Amino acid sequence: MSNAIDISDDNFDSEVLESDKPVLIDFWAEWCGPCKVLGPVIDEVAVDYSDKVKFVKLKYGIRGIPTLILFKNGEKADTSVGVLSKSELSSFLDKNL
Repeated sequence: MSNAIDISDDNFDSEVLESDKPVLIDFWAEWCGPCKVLGPVIDEVAVDYSDKVKFVKLKYGIRGIPTLILFKNGEKADTSVGVLSKSELSSFLDKNL
């Protein structure tokens, strides 16, 4: 079971833009091999950062996946494209918190 919440266009505003915590969105696709590699890394890091960051997953038609976008206070704070290791993902979050 994933530690990231599945969201859609219907609840994007309430789950992301209106969140009281920064939100890391994992944009992914079922056919994406790198997405399958990154998923378990996100689940691990989500445990360590659960008190600081909300983790969500969204299937979306963007060009480069996996793409991670961190939102803070309803605004896009940072973006990462490609697979990250656990330490790289932690560093990405730490520099933005």
